[in-house]
Amino acid sequence: MTVTNVEKKENSTVELTIEVGAEAFEAAVQKAYLKNRPTISIPGFRKGKAPRAIVEKLYGASIFYEDAINELYPAAYAEAVAEQKLDEVGYPKMEIVTVGKEGFTFKAIVSVRPEVKLGTYKGLSAPKTVAKVTEKDINEELTPYVARATRLVAVKRKAKKGDTAVIDFEGFMDGKPFEGGKGENYSLELGSGSFIPGFEEQLIGAKAGEEKELNLTFPEEYVADLAGKDVVFKVKVNEVKEAVKPELDDEFAKDVSEFDTLEAFKKDLADKLTAKRTEAAERDYEQAIIDQLIEKMTVTVPETMVDVQVDRMMDDFANRVAAQGMDFNQYLQMMGMNADMMRMSARPNAEKQVKVELALDAVAAAEKLEVSDEEAEAELQRLAEQYSMELDKVKSVVPAEELKKDLLKKKASDFVFANAKVKAAAKKAAPKAEEPAAEAAEAKPAAKKASTAKKTTAAKADEAKPAAKKTTAAKAGEAKPAAKKTTTAKKPAAKKTEE
Repeated sequence: MTVTNVEKKENSTVELTIEVGAEAFEAAVQKAYLKNRPTISIPGFRKGKAPRAIVEKLYGASIFYEDAINELYPAAYAEAVAEQKLDEVGYPKMEIVTVGKEGFTFKAIVSVRPEVKLGTYKGLSAPKTVAKVTEKDINEELTPYVARATRLVAVKRKAKKGDTAVIDFEGFMDGKPFEGGKGENYSLELGSGSFIPGFEEQLIGAKAGEEKELNLTFPEEYVADLAGKDVVFKVKVNEVKEAVKPELDDEFAKDVSEFDTLEAFKKDLADKLTAKRTEAAERDYEQAIIDQLIEKMTVTVPETMVDVQVDRMMDDFANRVAAQGMDFNQYLQMMGMNADMMRMSARPNAEKQVKVELALDAVAAAEKLEVSDEEAEAELQRLAEQYSMELDKVKSVVPAEELKKDLLKKKASDFVFANAKVKAAAKKAAPKAEEPAAEAAEAKPAAKKASTAKKTTAAKADEAKPAAKKTTAAKAGEAKPAAKKTTTAKKPAAKKTEE
């Protein structure tokens, strides 16, 4: 391998012209012939026994060139990048220039780490929300506990909104029952909106033992076979049940928690909510500082660098889906997505993550920050303890250099935060009469958070939980898909563009 030309191009790219000599190319051609020979049939020779010269005479001297080039160019490219000491950050674009018995020449457009001009990175400032918890907040935290302790008690009166009616039902269209329209002893909370419009409303006022016929029309956006169709549901009300909520007292606290008094239980809820809001406020503050950091720097991010980050995100998401026991392609189909759509959706966030990485690397360089072997070892030990793994096992799955890069970014972000300051939040308009001032002050910024440093190989874990779908035909049938997620297949380490 010989690099015959190095030329800097725009957008942080370098064009390398690389030659592979005749000897190496001939060896690769011979290897390609031996690999393909068993499948070659030539008249006059047994299958797989035709000499190379005969095959080349019949099909042309270049018959094995493509396989030979594919065999040689990845290593030749990697050697050239190392020789030129290029900080490669993306997928290269390859172009074959010449090829023949004397070898071949190709050009590679290499994306390299772009130059970053830092703006202000010391003394950045952003407001930070002061976490406050009101009595109303605590009562909202109690809601799920109250719901779990609520009992349904049968009543003899007429059903009203909020009651649960235990019903048998069957749906008919044009006098014939339709599939999925039947249920027995189904508990339906009246007013919940679980069934199609008009169903629950017509049961209000019914009593246990009563039978009713409900004339209804399915919504236009319902499943195709039933959308917009007129139907009749025959319903028998077996029971009417009233929800009886528990008294909020010490006995309630003992039943639903480890505390002996309601006061202690509520204090624990308040403490946890305060900690949660404080943590969220800190994340929002730090994200605002990082956003300012990248806004103030000047850099042109190579598109291929973003491509690599998109692939990392997509691979990580695909692994999480697989970890939940789902086939990734089926998940895409279920969500009404394809790989290209998901890549497009992920791209803005990927570009931002790349900018954060470049900014933190630049801060580390400007401040001459370093990560010692002792610090790396301590982090590996921490990971081993966190994941209950042997230290040697952690070392085998967490590349040392990647770990040091992660820790260096963490040091850089810590430096930026340590040199930042909290500024007073802008005064807000007075809250409405029904909103306590303390609650109005808790409005959280809408900006999404971006990690300030990459997660280590052993510690990556994102959340991807598909929403459960309703299956009862008589229900609203309008189960909406969850927000669409993104992923794609991983690209190879190098791409080839053939002429």
